[in-house]
Amino acid sequence: MDRRRFLIHGAAAAGSAALAGCDRLDETAGRFLAGLGLSELEPAVLRPGMAQGHALRDAQRWPAPDGELQTEVAILGSGAAGLSAAWQLAHAGLRDFVVVDGPESGGNAAAGRFGPLGFPRGAHYLPLPSPESAHVREMLADLGVIEQDPFGMRPRFDERVLVHAPDERVFFAGRWQDGVLPAEGIGADDAAQCARFFARVEGLKQARGSDGRKAFAIPLALSSRDPAWTALDRTTLRQWLLDEGFTSPLLHTYADYCCRDDYGAGHGAISAWAGLHYFASRGGHAQNAADGAVLTWPDGLHGMVRLLTARVDHLLGTRPGAQAQGWRRAGMALRVEEQRDGVTVLCASWPACNGSGDASCAGPLPPPRTWRLRARRVICAMPLHVAGRLLPLGRFGFDAARHLPAHAAWLVSNFRLQGFPAEAEGVPLAWDNVVHGSRALGYVVATHQWIRQARPAQTVFTAYCPLDAAALGPAGAAYGAEPGAPDAVRHWLAQASPAELMDYAVTDLRQVYGRAFWRHADRVEITARGHAMASPRPGFLGNAGTAALRAADGRILFAHADLSGLSVFEEAAWWGTRAALRIVG
Repeated sequence: MDRRRFLIHGAAAAGSAALAGCDRLDETAGRFLAGLGLSELEPAVLRPGMAQGHALRDAQRWPAPDGELQTEVAILGSGAAGLSAAWQLAHAGLRDFVVVDGPESGGNAAAGRFGPLGFPRGAHYLPLPSPESAHVREMLADLGVIEQDPFGMRPRFDERVLVHAPDERVFFAGRWQDGVLPAEGIGADDAAQCARFFARVEGLKQARGSDGRKAFAIPLALSSRDPAWTALDRTTLRQWLLDEGFTSPLLHTYADYCCRDDYGAGHGAISAWAGLHYFASRGGHAQNAADGAVLTWPDGLHGMVRLLTARVDHLLGTRPGAQAQGWRRAGMALRVEEQRDGVTVLCASWPACNGSGDASCAGPLPPPRTWRLRARRVICAMPLHVAGRLLPLGRFGFDAARHLPAHAAWLVSNFRLQGFPAEAEGVPLAWDNVVHGSRALGYVVATHQWIRQARPAQTVFTAYCPLDAAALGPAGAAYGAEPGAPDAVRHWLAQASPAELMDYAVTDLRQVYGRAFWRHADRVEITARGHAMASPRPGFLGNAGTAALRAADGRILFAHADLSGLSVFEEAAWWGTRAALRIVG
């Protein structure tokens, strides 16, 4: 099974652009969009952290703090890295720590609900952890997700969390096939090149460098640093494929999809080392699942957020539901200052926005309530572009102008359906549904993991769209966007109307179901993430600035997937647990 994570344009974009200034689609616009296969439904648009981030960027002064809290350790951020650090501290017996959530509880593992239907607003799965990912295996065993033999070659996993069959399918030439790479109806040369490529990948999975390490491992920190392998970081995956004689358009389309899936940019922009790492780094197995299976929950990786939170509650003896008054605090950090006897953190709370990503928090925001947090040590578990606003990173050896990783923008869109639309010929509806050659990344079904005999009356389809300049086309060009210009894409994203965002969100759903889709959809929520994930461009392995932050071991520590340059759960959890272990020894 191939991994999946976290745009339609043409004539519809011209119509939606005319509506860009509207707060609500009027009746005429609704009829126009319906005629194009769109809907007159107005989506709820969430831009989590955008208003708070802009306030952090633009503020000259903050209100005086009206309270103070003292703690041994402060963890700034409640994403995968921050909660992994909290779990490790609690697991090691440290009780005196506080997690400041940040603008969105759970970060890229956040989730939402339509009544009883939970759904992801970000990342939605975790591959079976390979032996090198011992930190994840230990965590999953403690959380009850691994039931037996956590460090063996084939652990046993909770059946409820293993993805159910059918797990994935691809829409190609008007019908569905198993997997995400078409195998039927393709040319002999395409088939031969794909077979040769996957044979090459199998060899890379076993390859080791002169230092004895695997050439490609996850976490990345355990990968070989043999120059014979790291030299792959000098070029793009697209160029590597061409240099190796892989010219099949089918294979290139697939490789491009994989890079946009994990890195938010196409294979012509992504490091060849990172692109091959996608295929060769993981080798997880299970007693009770096929190789390549994934772990998932109806609300995506927010399932891990819930499990980690509940486990820390238990380890700390916190009454369920009372964590907001205990080790979890709503709000976000504004300033971090190291002093002789510890670290002072100025924090802010916007009560209506804390942890919600609600549309009402799009800004401008009123002045926040601020409070002071004093700690002996601090773990900065937020993206590096945010950390650079809180404290001067230059003294650690990080220069944002040279070292800040590129980040891709995404749309994660959720559609509530009354009943299920009719399916095209081929494989039935799967958990993960991909359209070959699309500028989007397909959609997952939130109720797929429900255990019941009959289909539910309602479901949620979650569609994923990475937004790069190539995908935006003329819309991106209006802002001067070119491949490799994520700031211009973010500018477009911040200004786009609900109609324009809906236009991109329905890319694959419209191609697969046509107008019939809107006979079932009755509610839409679109989450726009301007800095959704790091995009490892050529040269990212030699980033001296992130290396310096990884090595920091003073009062201020750093923990985020940005330290690796790969935005995946295992990397974030690695740096979160490493930071915590530096504190507890």
